[in-house]
Amino acid sequence: QVQLVESGGGLVQAGGSLRLSCVASGRFYSIGLMGWYRQAPGKQRDLVATITGGGSEDYANSVKGRFTISRDNAKNTVYLQMNNLKPEDTAVYYCNVDRATTQWGPKYDFWGQGTQVTVSS
Repeated sequence: QVQLVESGGGLVQAGGSLRLSCVASGRFYSIGLMGWYRQAPGKQRDLVATITGGGSEDYANSVKGRFTISRDNAKNTVYLQMNNLKPEDTAVYYCNVDRATTQWGPKYDFWGQGTQVTVSS
């Protein structure tokens, strides 16, 4: 019911910036919490940031002050502005929607295919 497509990943030097985008499409009336997660090789998938439909943001301690999450509800899009990137930010970044309201009722937990972010030292 919800398809998520991420873009904006790439290779950047330490101290640089990237902006990730994730567009949600499909047959739904509304989307709830949107977020970004990341998974480094050999590690579990971790929360990076989330944002509610009303714009309330939450961040992992490791990215506070460097990353900013935002969303455009009219475009069903969530963004992640990443500044002052560090080599430890290297990971595959995944977009997530926790809940969508559809004609079939609420549906939960949708994921994008991921986009690679690599930060060189």
